[in-house]
Formats: sequence, C-alpha cells, structure tokens
Amino acid sequence: MTTLPTSQNTGSCDLRDVHEHGWMIESAHSTSEGRVLYVRCAECGTRRVDLQQWSATPPEPLTRTVPAPETQPAPAAAARTDIVAKADDRA
Repeated sequence: MTTLPTSQNTGSCDLRDVHEHGWMIESAHSTSEGRVLYVRCAECGTRRVDLQQWSATPPEPLTRTVPAPETQPAPAAAARTDIVAKADDRA
C-alpha cells in the first residue's frame, strides 16, 4: 500500500477517532477526472474515497469518512475463552 499526503478535510469523523488520519491507498484506478483512490486510515481503519486530479496535487476527499466496523473476536478465540471460563468455574 502507498501512503500519500491528503487534504485535511475529512468530512465527518466518529468522535471516538479524534486524531489525524494517516491515509493508505488500498486500491486506485484512473478515470477521466483523475485518479480515484480508496484509502484507509492506518491507525483506526476509517475509510474514504479520494480524487487526485493531478499527480503533483494532494488528493481531495470525494466521500465522508466511514468508521471501521467494530472488530469481533475470531470464533476460535471466542471458543477458547469459553473453555477457560468453564475450567475456572469448575475450580
């Protein structure tokens, strides 16, 4: 993934994520308007879509930021937690 400087206009941001986003490009493609960049914050996982009209200019946001979904523990990790809890109950 490539990290590019972007404008500071991030649209709306979840109040839990009050920090300066470090945007990394997940995907990009060229259009007649410029290069469309699908970016993700390396720290919090928030996503947005940017447009870079010229290679010498920073990308501008096309969308508002979208908070990352809440992470769920993997099923295997949850099962191990249940086993430990059951063993503790027996002791």
